Amino acid sequence: MNNFDDKRPGSAHEAKSSDETGVRLQKAMAAAGVASRRASEELIAAGRVRVNGQVVREPGRRIDAVVDTLAVDNIAIQLDQSKRYVMLNKPVGIVSSLADENGRPDLREFTDQYDERLFNVGRLDAETSGLLILTNDGDLAHVLAHPSFGVLKTYIAKVRGAMTPQTVQRLTNGIDLEDGPIAADKARLLETSNGFSLIEITLHSGRNRIVRRMLKEVGHPVVDLVRRSFGPVHLGNLRVGATRQLSGTELGQILTLSRSKDSPKPAASSEPSLETSLETGE
Repeated sequence: MNNFDDKRPGSAHEAKSSDETGVRLQKAMAAAGVASRRASEELIAAGRVRVNGQVVREPGRRIDAVVDTLAVDNIAIQLDQSKRYVMLNKPVGIVSSLADENGRPDLREFTDQYDERLFNVGRLDAETSGLLILTNDGDLAHVLAHPSFGVLKTYIAKVRGAMTPQTVQRLTNGIDLEDGPIAADKARLLETSNGFSLIEITLHSGRNRIVRRMLKEVGHPVVDLVRRSFGPVHLGNLRVGATRQLSGTELGQILTLSRSKDSPKPAASSEPSLETSLETGE
C-alpha cells in the first residue's frame, strides 16, 4: 500500500489544499490589532468571534482578508490593511471636491498627504465646516453617504434671532420646503444671546443644503454651521484644518454601522462612486 498522498482531482488531499488558502483566523486578528494571537485564540474559543456572520470556535480557520468579514463581540473589524479611514475637520472655504473646476481650494490639500487615493464620504458645502470622512473604502463610502441608508448627522448652527422652544418643536414636527416636507430627527436649543441662537440639529436627510434651508424657513438664517458628528463618529477637539486616522473603536463602530445596512453592495471598486462623493447633507 502506497504511503504517499493521493493527489488525484477530487481527492482528500486537494480538498485539504483548498482549505489551507488564506490566513489563519488568529493571525488575521492579530494583524488587525484585535489582540495577540494567544488572546485571539481565547476570544475564538469563547465564541466571541464571527466570520461572515457565523460564530467560529476553531482558531485554525483560514479566512480571506479581502472577501470575508470579521466581528468580535459584534463589533466589525477591518481585515484589509490596504483600507484607510481619515477624519478631517474641514475649514470654511474648502470645496468638497478633489478637482474643483472653478479653481477654488479643494480637498487635495488634505488627501495629497496620504499615499492612498482618498475620497470624501458625502459632502459639506464651502461655507460649512466640520467632520468629513476621507477613505479609499468604496463600499463603506457608498453606504454611509447615500441618503437612502439614513445615517444620522449632527450639526451645531449659529442662527440670527432668538429662537423659541416652539420653533425648535416645528423643526422636529416637520416643515414644508419647495422640494417636499422634512423633519429633524432631533433638535435642541443650546443658547440664545445678543440676537443670535445656537441650535443642535440631527437629521438623516441627504438633501442639498438641508440644514440651512430648514432654519431659514423657520425664520432663523444660518450665520455659521459646523458638522459635529457623522453616524457614530464625533469631531471631538480636532482642530480646524487637521486630519487624523480613525481610532480602532471609531472604525469598529462605523464598519458595524455600514455592515448593518440591509442593501445590495455596489459594484466592486476600491473607490467611492461619483454619486457618493457628491452627496451632500447640509
